[in-house]
Amino acid sequence: MGRLDNKVAVITGGASGMGLAAVRLFAAEGAYVVAADMATDRLEKAVAELDTPNVRAVTLDVSSEESWQALVSETVSAFGRVDILVNNAGLHLGPEGGILQTTLADWNKVLSVDLTGTWLGMRTVIPEMQKVGKGSIINTSSVAAMLGGLADGGSAAYSAAKGGVRSLTKHAAQAFASDSIRVNSVHPGVTMTGGSGGNFDEEATARWMETLAKEVPLPPHYGEAIDQAYAYLYLASDEARYITGTELVVDGGWTSH
Repeated sequence: MGRLDNKVAVITGGASGMGLAAVRLFAAEGAYVVAADMATDRLEKAVAELDTPNVRAVTLDVSSEESWQALVSETVSAFGRVDILVNNAGLHLGPEGGILQTTLADWNKVLSVDLTGTWLGMRTVIPEMQKVGKGSIINTSSVAAMLGGLADGGSAAYSAAKGGVRSLTKHAAQAFASDSIRVNSVHPGVTMTGGSGGNFDEEATARWMETLAKEVPLPPHYGEAIDQAYAYLYLASDEARYITGTELVVDGGWTSH
């Protein structure tokens, strides 16, 4: 018996990193999974490697209402319903994104993916969950919604967007509890995914690890994609049936300072 047997899950940002880790984990736990991403070639390759009919790759622009409508229509057509939504897709434009440095175009780009994409996902999926009579939504926020400085990587837009996801989650949890739809947020700390650290030389990596050791008390002072995927799994499962509107922080103790 899997923890998600026969549940239907939509996971955005499913081509890599935390999203792909969640796709693999949810499928292993018995779910039917729609893995969604803009990176179509990479997504289809990753899903093909799983070699299971229970996972489908669907191209999705999370900032597009029409794209969301098409994805939900395809999901319901293929699997009959939607039980779980993981709003994992996100965008971070790097460390040169302070308030005075950020252009309006970059600001709008980050918010369109990280915040508007989360809202559109819920707005499109919740009516299908209401038909089922229950559901679980997991929104990926960040420790950047709680801390400044290193936590947001220098990006004002990212900080604002993830703070918005945090608040929007609580709004939705209150609004749809009567429909037995649970809405929670996960707040990752430093998480090494496939692309993390790829541009650092050995000396820069050593300096980065020294910095992390001062901020994150739990060794090895950083997490991996699977650590966040397990948080998604718990909140998606019936084990969390009495949990809504909460913040699951997966950060090695960073925010405990």
